[in-house]
Amino acid sequence: MRYAAPALLLALAACTPPMLSPEGAAEVCEARARAAQAPTANVTVGANSNSGTFSSLAVGVSSDFVAGRDPVAVYEECVYQRSGQPPYRPPVLR
Repeated sequence: MRYAAPALLLALAACTPPMLSPEGAAEVCEARARAAQAPTANVTVGANSNSGTFSSLAVGVSSDFVAGRDPVAVYEECVYQRSGQPPYRPPVLR
């Protein structure tokens, strides 16, 4: 029983994402902030000699977008959670 607490702490530590540098966190979090702006879509259309024509459609909606969260606030919170520091630059949301 005395080994249960350290084992539990080790298991919980394995679930948390590693801390990133502010630059690395900015890259990851900009993608999350862009997803909070609007739904995303990806359309693929093509043709080849084996199967003829093909197409696919993928649509993504983030929970931040559904909740109506401000993309800049999503970015700032994400960077702080991922790096432990406030953002060093504003997000680039194209």
